[in-house]
Formats: sequence, structure tokens, C-alpha cells
Amino acid sequence: MKSFALLTKFLNTFELNHKDQPEFFQSVQEFFSSILPFLYDHSKYQDISLLKRLTEPERIIQFRVCWIDDSGKTQINTGWRVQFNSSIGPFKGGIRFHESVNISVLKFLGFEQTFKNALTNFPIGGGKGGSNFSIKKKSKVEIERFCQSFILNSYKYLGANTDIPAGDIGVGYSEIDLMAGMMRKICGDSSCVFTGKSLFSSGSQLREESTGYGVIYLTELALNYHHNESINKKKVLISGSGNVAIHAIEKCIQMGARVITASDSDGTVVDLEGFNIEKLNRLKFIKKELNGRIQQYSEEFGLIYLKDKSPWSISADIAIPCATQNEINEVDAEIMIKNNIKIVVEGSNMPVTKKAIQLFQNYDILFIPGKIANSGGVIVSVLEKIQNSTYSVWNKNKVEKEMKKVMKNSYRTSIKYGEEKKKVNYVRGANIASFVKVADAVISQGSI
Repeated sequence: MKSFALLTKFLNTFELNHKDQPEFFQSVQEFFSSILPFLYDHSKYQDISLLKRLTEPERIIQFRVCWIDDSGKTQINTGWRVQFNSSIGPFKGGIRFHESVNISVLKFLGFEQTFKNALTNFPIGGGKGGSNFSIKKKSKVEIERFCQSFILNSYKYLGANTDIPAGDIGVGYSEIDLMAGMMRKICGDSSCVFTGKSLFSSGSQLREESTGYGVIYLTELALNYHHNESINKKKVLISGSGNVAIHAIEKCIQMGARVITASDSDGTVVDLEGFNIEKLNRLKFIKKELNGRIQQYSEEFGLIYLKDKSPWSISADIAIPCATQNEINEVDAEIMIKNNIKIVVEGSNMPVTKKAIQLFQNYDILFIPGKIANSGGVIVSVLEKIQNSTYSVWNKNKVEKEMKKVMKNSYRTSIKYGEEKKKVNYVRGANIASFVKVADAVISQGSI
């Protein structure tokens, strides 16, 4: 039981040192707890210094971001870049602008990104960045000033072979274009530092849709592998109404599934007939152009609106959380089990708590973690960098074909490491596969 004692000691110490960073501690605890049997069987990885190196970011850059609002007043926010691990390649991960951003959230995201990126088998490391700035109720000019100031204070830490940011919550292609443009002005260099750019700025086809589309593609793979079924005609619960949720709904419509929910932080809309393209386009317009809420959408179409509630009490075949971390807890899981949910697929990062995951697994409900399911975004980001580096422009079909190929390989690798007694533990499979990739790289490069 050496590895168990080692891991227990490591996690206890880690919790004491990171008790003010709950999101980060949760992600580390869940990751290493899931691979404990593997560590027990492989003495090569039973080194506490290795675990420390894998959970300590290589560096964290914190900086102030000063910008002028429309009234002429100077506003100040905090910016961060967490460069977590570059043992496989340059740091790669999104920039998030949201009032909830703090160092714990960014370290959790950077840690997760490191292993998610490793699972793609691309030569990229993991990182994450952002600010506690919110784009809500900000004018286009204010957002532009903020983005330019953010890069003015962080550009020296970024580079095409050093750290390659992309978008995340609050950062779409328009914000990426502004930051990439500022980087170009400062450095006089047009190398592809940012991904997630618009097509006008040498971005890739399918970048905006990639995470949402990839989640549904992975759902289809899992249904086919385990049940010899398709997503066609299945009832689907989706949470959120941001980029990932919108494009997951869109791909479901294309594949014949019936999505009956969407949500935001105020509540959930329930449409038992299901979304169609007309409804989805209206939801996109309300959210993007009017900066509106789900309740406004539900009232326009005369739909059921559940104020301050999530979608998980509604009966369906498939659940795809696409909103935020820890949005499905054990109480939600118990209700979903009673409602005979067949499969739960993570569209966002760590949206399902550890206890909820254990319940799903105990009741033989397929659970697909975000490391596999929501990797479409980072895959197409790398494909964008490949196009930029080779001065190539790929059409949408080629990008989607390449994305599917990478996701299918990641899925198969997760099955290989996750098979146990005629079942597949995808959490363990994905975590072991990515752990081996990163740990072997770290070990091979020495202890300094």
C-alpha cells in the first residue's frame, strides 16, 4: 500500500497548502484519486517529487490592467497567465474574462488543460489566463481598450513557440483579434501567437463551433460503441447558452437529436418539442446582440421557464452540462438516475462533482469526462496554428475531418487505459493516458 500512503500524504499536504484554492485542490484530488490503482502497479511514478512537479505551475504571471471607460475614468482589473506545464511543448490554453476569475480557477483550468492537451497527442503543454474583467454592459470601445491594455502588460510572456493563448468564457474571436492585433503592433511580428482568430485575421474554419460540435461527436461515438445506437431521435438536456452550448445544440439538430433545454445563471428554458434552427438563431441573437437572458427567449416562444433552476430534473436520454464547474452534484445525479439518463457527457470543465460521478458509475450510466469530450476546441486551435505556420487555408470539411480523427484516437486511448471488467471507466482511462504522457516527459527531462 505504499502508493496509497504516498498519495494520501501528498494530498493532505497539498490541501493544507492550497486550502484557499478550492477549485484547484478539487481538480488535483479527483485526478490523482482516479489513477491510484495505476500508481500502485507502477513504481516508476511513486515519487512524491514527481507529483509535486505535476501540480506546481512552472510560473504564474500576475499584472494590473488599467483601462479608460467611456466616462473617461481609469478602471483597474487584475490579469493573470498561469503557465502550467511545457514538458511536451509550448503552453496552450484560453484567456477568460469573467468576474469569477481568480488564481484558484486559473490553476485548476491550467492543470486540466495540461492533461487534456496531452491526450490529443499534439506536442503542446498546458496553460490558462484571464482577468476578473467582465464584458457584460461594456461598450465595444471599452472592450477594445481593455484587450489592448491586457496585451500591453502580458505580451512579453507570449510567443508562437512559448505560450499560445486562445479564447474562453468572455473572449470570442473579436476579443482575440484585438489582442492579436495589439501583439502585432508591439512586436512587429505576424507569427501565429493567438488561435481562435476570426477568418478575417487568419483564423480557422470551425474554430467557433469546434468545442460544441466535438462534444456531440464524442457522444455519438460512445453511444455507438456501448449501445450500437445513434444520437438521432434522442432527448438531450443541455445547460448553458454560451458558445459551447449553442453549437452543441446546433450539431444535435443536424444529427436529428431533440434538445429540450438551455440555461443561464438565472434559470432554465424547457422546450419539449425541441430546438429547431429558427429557435436557435433567435436564441443566438438575444444572447449576442441584445445581451439578453434565457427568460426573454422563453417568453417570446411561450415556453416553460424554471427560474433559478438547472435542467437536471427534466426526463431525457442524454445530459450534456456546458455551463460551469460543479453544476451537477449528487442530488442532481440521483434525480437523473431515477429519470433513466443513459449517458452524461461533460461539455464544460469539471461540471460534475466527484460524488455525482461515482453515483453515475455505480448505476452503470456512461460518464464521459471533459478531457475527452470538450477537446474539440484545443484540437482546432492547434490545426489553426498548423495552417498559419504553413501559410495554408483549409476548408471546413477538412478541419472537421482532422478534428474527428484526433478525437477518435483520444477516445480509443481512453478505452485502452479505462477498461475494467467489461466496462470502461472513462475518467480513469483519460487521466491515466494523459498522466503517462506528461509524467514520462517530465521524468525524461531531469529533476531541475
